[in-house]
Amino acid sequence: MSEADERTSDRIIDGRYRILREIAQGGMATVYEALDLRLSRHVAVKIMHTMLAQGPHRAQFEERFRREARSAAAIANPHIVQVYDTGVDQGLDYLVMEYVHGISLRRDMARQGVYPLKETLRIVGEILDGLASAHRAGVIHRDIKPENILINDRGHVEITDFGLARAAAQATLSSTGMLMGTAAYLAPETIENNEASPQSDLYAVGIIAYEMLTGTVPFASDNPVTIVFKHVHEDVPSLARVCPGIDPSVAALVSGLTDRSPGNRPDDAGEALESLRKVVRGLDRQAMDYVLPATATATAAAAASGQPGSANPEMTEPPRQAATAPSDDSEDAATQTIAAAPEAQDSDTVLNVPAPPETDADAATKRYRLNDVDTPSRAETTTVLQPQDPTASPADANVVPASSQTLQQGTETAKPKHRHRGLIIALVILLVLALSGGGGGAWWYYLGPGSYVALPKPDDISCSENQECKVIGADYAKYASTLKVAGIDVDTDYDFSDQVPKGAIMAADPDTVGAHISKRGGSLNLTVSKGIRQATVPKDILQPNTSNGKDPLQALKAAGFDKIDHDSSKDQYSMDVPEGAAISVEPAPGTKTRHDTKVSLVLSKGRMPVAMPDIIGKARDDAKAALEALRLKVNYSEDWSDSVPRNQVISASHQAQEQLHWGDAVNVVISKGPQFISMPDVKGKSQDEATQILQGYGLKVNISAPLGNLTHTVRIQDPNPGTQVKVVNDDGSPAVVTLTVV
Repeated sequence: MSEADERTSDRIIDGRYRILREIAQGGMATVYEALDLRLSRHVAVKIMHTMLAQGPHRAQFEERFRREARSAAAIANPHIVQVYDTGVDQGLDYLVMEYVHGISLRRDMARQGVYPLKETLRIVGEILDGLASAHRAGVIHRDIKPENILINDRGHVEITDFGLARAAAQATLSSTGMLMGTAAYLAPETIENNEASPQSDLYAVGIIAYEMLTGTVPFASDNPVTIVFKHVHEDVPSLARVCPGIDPSVAALVSGLTDRSPGNRPDDAGEALESLRKVVRGLDRQAMDYVLPATATATAAAAASGQPGSANPEMTEPPRQAATAPSDDSEDAATQTIAAAPEAQDSDTVLNVPAPPETDADAATKRYRLNDVDTPSRAETTTVLQPQDPTASPADANVVPASSQTLQQGTETAKPKHRHRGLIIALVILLVLALSGGGGGAWWYYLGPGSYVALPKPDDISCSENQECKVIGADYAKYASTLKVAGIDVDTDYDFSDQVPKGAIMAADPDTVGAHISKRGGSLNLTVSKGIRQATVPKDILQPNTSNGKDPLQALKAAGFDKIDHDSSKDQYSMDVPEGAAISVEPAPGTKTRHDTKVSLVLSKGRMPVAMPDIIGKARDDAKAALEALRLKVNYSEDWSDSVPRNQVISASHQAQEQLHWGDAVNVVISKGPQFISMPDVKGKSQDEATQILQGYGLKVNISAPLGNLTHTVRIQDPNPGTQVKVVNDDGSPAVVTLTVV
């Protein structure tokens, strides 16, 4: 059966339900008004799209259909839309539901703006009454929002669309790998932990009550990721602040429902309903007639949109305008059994169908007209955040993905030619998909808007309208939370920057807000600034025996300094610091400073070269002064000299003008003058012994034996013993001693 056949009137489903007309289309199914031929009553029949039934995730979509039927059928309450029947016809699952004459609360809110307190408490009370029955049956709705609250032609509430409902014991959403729901009404624990509870339903009810009384949701933004981030990190403003004059007990009731901690909310809708009844019993007629003054409406809108004194700087539109985004749950809108014109669109296509012209008669009863278009507000845009499991099916995703929320639905006053153009575009897209052989659901999930996540806008980045918006400069710590909520995988690198403050994003790929990031293997590459790089002057840079001290220039470069001021003309000679080592550095060793700080360095040229002075024959003191002036190390010794006067330099280890360096050693010999000895007494000694003694003094021995030398014994010596004898003659020859022997 084709989609065209599916819309054909007078077709009979399962031999019982005659299709009369189409009510609405969604991303998952189409809803028709039908006649139950057996019971002769009008019903609403919801039939799964053919493309989903034939797609790769058929089982998940079928399970959602059946779960909706089981959940609603388990609850008996006049404020719950009843499900009568379910089945399969020509391979397509269908549900048969109560046909509700009326409009959705969303449409009613769009028309009325703010509600009197009495009307608000009545509607909220009926919502809680219906949810109390669901909670007693162990069912959590998980998607309470104005689109799923119907007001029948008697003015009473009927809750619809239990397609996301789960048993309380199985309320975790982690099995699907997706975060599902409507951004403006999601409870913090659902966003953070993917868990739902009766208290999660109550949080959404509290947001609805807040919206009815103030005309706007507490957190509003063009970016649904920003909205859910604020639900997690910011408290819902007290009605006592945004609704001046409202009874404090009402403000306390709504604050109790919207407390960020589920433990501080009532346990279930039954307990919340009893609290509401106590508040009502304590209010007088004047308090019940409270309506937010027109002058306070702007304050409430500012509190939601982030104007001064509020929490959200993104939203600048006044509250309660016509919607500019698709329904937050395209398929859910279709499940509303109200006989309305198609307000919901396929998740990848926008069909702009104009409402029929309004007549005077229509105006009188337009609150309950069957052809009303329930137009959602911007703040209620529902989002499916990035799947954590690439193989997870979008079957449980009751809404248009966040990345496709830039699609715009026309208002009731849009020109027909624009709507026709949107319809033509949609049909062309569907035709292309049909010709390509791919199912629309598969295309949406694998190639279309369901295949990617749009890069969200950081809260601390301001962008001009109609200009490309970059994430560069955003605070990474804050943006990381937004990206986590969006389900975007992030590969983070860190680098230094002289321009980008520490902790801010300095580079990104992709870097433009709204850029598409694939849900299957896609990631965001961020480079985060570590601020201005710091560098430390090595502590041992002035110690020549260390590696840093031996090569101070390289040490400073290795430490990360970029501006090293070294002027070789200012280098100095040093006795102690080896050549190439540092004599001084500024800033001082151990100083930590910016890498681009100028570091001044003076290096050693080593020991200074000097010329050996001519000191031979110079007086000892003069020679010492000359050598010490050249920082030479002098070793002195003394010797006898018959030619050099006493205390004058006899000799030196280096020749005059020989090149030396500071600290070189020089050996200098100082004269002790001519040498004299006292002649030793060698008489009576043998000739040989006497000769040896005298020669030991440097004397020359002459032997005389006039009577013969029989005994070789010295009898006479000249000079005589005790005589002072000059060892060396003036001509340099040794003095002569004559020995007479017998």
